[in-house]
Amino acid sequence: MVRLTLDLIARNNNHLRNRKDETITQYLKRITHVNFSNKHIDCLDDLSACRNLTVLYLYDNNIREIRSLGFLTSLTHLYLQNNCISCIDSLSGLKRLEKLYLGGNYLTVIEGLEGLEELRELHIESQKIPPGEKLLFDPRTLHSLSKSLSVLNISNNSIDELKELSVLGNISQLVAVDNHLNDIKRLTNSCHFLNGTCHPNILMGNEKDLEFVLRKWPRLWRMDLTGNPICQKPKYRDKVIVISKTLEILDGKEIKEMARQFLLNWKASKDARKKSKEENTADRLVFQQLYGFDHPQAILPTQYQNQKYIEKDKPKYFLMAQMPSDPKPSHLQKTLAKRTIDISEDIRQLAVKDPTSSLPGQDVLEPHLHSQVVL
Repeated sequence: MVRLTLDLIARNNNHLRNRKDETITQYLKRITHVNFSNKHIDCLDDLSACRNLTVLYLYDNNIREIRSLGFLTSLTHLYLQNNCISCIDSLSGLKRLEKLYLGGNYLTVIEGLEGLEELRELHIESQKIPPGEKLLFDPRTLHSLSKSLSVLNISNNSIDELKELSVLGNISQLVAVDNHLNDIKRLTNSCHFLNGTCHPNILMGNEKDLEFVLRKWPRLWRMDLTGNPICQKPKYRDKVIVISKTLEILDGKEIKEMARQFLLNWKASKDARKKSKEENTADRLVFQQLYGFDHPQAILPTQYQNQKYIEKDKPKYFLMAQMPSDPKPSHLQKTLAKRTIDISEDIRQLAVKDPTSSLPGQDVLEPHLHSQVVL
């Protein structure tokens, strides 16, 4: 067992020369950097005497408990990768901490960081999580980091969605390599909170997980999702580039502005065609609901050779459509039926009244229509 003590720090901190007549306590107050990485350390003494310590390297050791580090209030950089740490709630007192490295430990829940309002980088990749589980995040911790955190590394933690991280509105770099992110569109069964109570039966519906968070991260310029199933989806890269206008590097590859503009123009054209199609479909539905017809075929103008035969009630247009074969017609259909005019009879009468007509009554054929409606 190797214990990190104040005496050990004083004896190994060679870059600071011990001043004449200076006590060890005074000497420890002047220390700003301590490096005890890969020294087989598994236990920490109270280090609060190092009041001005700003950078502490303790990675590649066997440390399990880090409670004593909570008193290092001047600490700005803390390196604890590849230890045996399973709990980090004792770090809430590090008000000035800017960078925290915790990769390769035994964390299952990221919690207890509510006091770290200056934290800019959080590296929690490759936690030793039990099989079948994933790394979880306490919403209170995420909320407290929402304004400060700009760099987040969550690689290799079996994470299958990003939506809960959307509160981190200041994120500029996200590294989520080798997780279980599967699709841009994801069916979520997350519950809503109403009056502080979770209602699991109120589903959030078909949410676009990645699209949702990308729109919540206006400062994101670098993202790496390499090794996730989502990267194998058709046009994955194109879709991400279109969604996020600020991304500059995706999966280690630079995004050219010309390529982005091309994709944006292509999407705008596609959306315009889709909108036009939807409007046409809507018009057809309105037509069907209004007249009760299956298919609007055509509206044909009616012309009379002699204007004097155009009476007030003569039809000016004929709506050419098939009537539905509903044995019980609706009220609207009954009303329209009263206004139905037989085209062939109307043309015969016109031919009789106008001998000069080019359509003699005996030559008029029955139109192949089920019915004609006057407009």
